[in-house]
Amino acid sequence: MAAESLRDAYGEQLVEVGGKYKDLIVMDCDTSTSTKTVLFSRKYPERFFEMGIAEQSMVATAAGLSLSGKKVFASTFAIFLTRAYEQMRQSICYNNLDVKLVVSHAGLTVGEDGATHQIIEDVGIMSGLPNMKVIVPVDSIETRSVINFLAEKTTTPYYVRLSREKFPVVNEPDYEFIPGKATTLKDGSDITIIANGAMVGLSLEAAKGLKDKGIDARVVNMSSMKPIDREAILKAARETGKIVTAEEHSIYNGLGSRVSEVTSEEYPVHVRRVGMKDTFGKSGKAWDLFDYFHMGVNDIIKETEGCFREERKYENIS
Repeated sequence: MAAESLRDAYGEQLVEVGGKYKDLIVMDCDTSTSTKTVLFSRKYPERFFEMGIAEQSMVATAAGLSLSGKKVFASTFAIFLTRAYEQMRQSICYNNLDVKLVVSHAGLTVGEDGATHQIIEDVGIMSGLPNMKVIVPVDSIETRSVINFLAEKTTTPYYVRLSREKFPVVNEPDYEFIPGKATTLKDGSDITIIANGAMVGLSLEAAKGLKDKGIDARVVNMSSMKPIDREAILKAARETGKIVTAEEHSIYNGLGSRVSEVTSEEYPVHVRRVGMKDTFGKSGKAWDLFDYFHMGVNDIIKETEGCFREERKYENIS
């Protein structure tokens, strides 16, 4: 699978939608060359605002611009945006404003920048905010579709989580993002792997390894974290009976937690979670860190096989 940059796709798509919507404003906090909002600044300098290292001011100003009738895209590194939690809560979400917070450099794929920059709890933080929708795109194609959707069809707050690294392209060119809808990238009848972001490509590789072991795994991309596709989760639970979740995030308050909530409420099945386990990251090569923290292809395979071992254990007890 070819790999492409999600942040490049974001910057390029901003330029495109900026040409369509003259009331669209872009803001950044001294990270525009990294978030790729610099592309918008070069094309539409009169609609780009460089806020410096002042995330609280950026978020509060974004709220004011939205109240003035502007559509705002505000960007920085994911870890830096958490400094403005109160402003996001009080100014943007409480007023349900048309502000899109699109961040880059989230998760372990920040790599050598280390634990201080590898935020692995942001999806949980943002999902807890009333009115905030949360998206974790899987590839450049989905990223472009998400930005189009946000610019054309929404007037409420969204948090979009992008990465520093390139991700494998798994969607077809005509893919269209729909909030609250998951996509099945590989069908299977024995078990379902539900993943998002960087973990989708790894899950597809794991599914190939499982096939060699006689296990037919379904792989579902759950890019829409809030709203989440309850029906896709329940369909997987009913049809495959077992679920493994995989996320570049803490297993607490992330994808694994959301899937477990849905299944426990409506159709209890065995759920295992692959992700960061109550720990901070480390400095290292981005993709090496997945293996270090037991989030690589082999770890997904092991967790999947573990579901079948547990199933046999409970059958013997009964």
